[in-house]
Amino acid sequence: MSLTSEPRPPVEAGTVAVARLVERTTAEGPGERTALWVQGCTIHCAGCFNPHLWTFRGGTPTPTAEVLARILAAGTEGLTLLGGEPFDHAAPLAVLAAGVRAEGRSVLTFSGYTTAQLNRAVHNGRGDVAALLDATDLLIAGPYVAALVDRARPWAGSTNQEYVHRGDRIPPSAVAATPDRLEITVGADGTLAVSGWADDETLDALLHDLGRSARTR
Repeated sequence: MSLTSEPRPPVEAGTVAVARLVERTTAEGPGERTALWVQGCTIHCAGCFNPHLWTFRGGTPTPTAEVLARILAAGTEGLTLLGGEPFDHAAPLAVLAAGVRAEGRSVLTFSGYTTAQLNRAVHNGRGDVAALLDATDLLIAGPYVAALVDRARPWAGSTNQEYVHRGDRIPPSAVAATPDRLEITVGADGTLAVSGWADDETLDALLHDLGRSARTR
C-alpha cells in the first residue's frame, strides 16, 4: 500500500459483496455484535488474517436492504464491519451502518487505510467514504504490520493501528473493559470458521489441538 492510496472507486450502494455474516459474536467488538465481512480489498497487508478476502471475485452479492434486515433481526448491540476492506465498499456499508445507528445500535469499522488516507479521500470528494465515517462509532484504522503485533489492546492486530472514537456509543471504557476473544465455530460439514484475533503462534496451536481432538473421537 502506498502512502497515497485511497479507497477503491465507489461501488453500487444497492448491493453488498458478502463474504461472511455472523449474526451473533462476542469476539468482534464490545458486547454481543453482528459481524459482516465484505469480499474484496486493495490493500493486501503482509501477514493478513484473511488473504482469501482480497479478491473482488467471489462472495455473495446481496441486496443491501436484505443484509440490513438480517442484521437488525439479530437484535445484537451493534454491527462490526470487516473484510476485505470496508472502505473499498463504502457506499453500501454506509447505508447499512446508518440503518443500524438509526435503531440506536453502534457501529465498529475496521480499515487498513490510515485516518489520513480516509480524510484525504473525503477532502477529494468521496461522499461514500464520508458517509461511512459519519455512521461509524469506533474506527480502528491502519494497515496490519506483522512486526508490531499488539498484545495489549483488543481487536487491533498491530500497535500502529489507531482507535478513533467518533461517537459515545463505544466509549474508551468499553474498549478497556473488553479482552481479546477468539471464537471457532465448527459447521455441520466439519469446516472451521474463526472470529476474533490471535497471533499466528496461538492460532496454530489452537487449530492443532482441535485437529488432534477431532482425530481421537
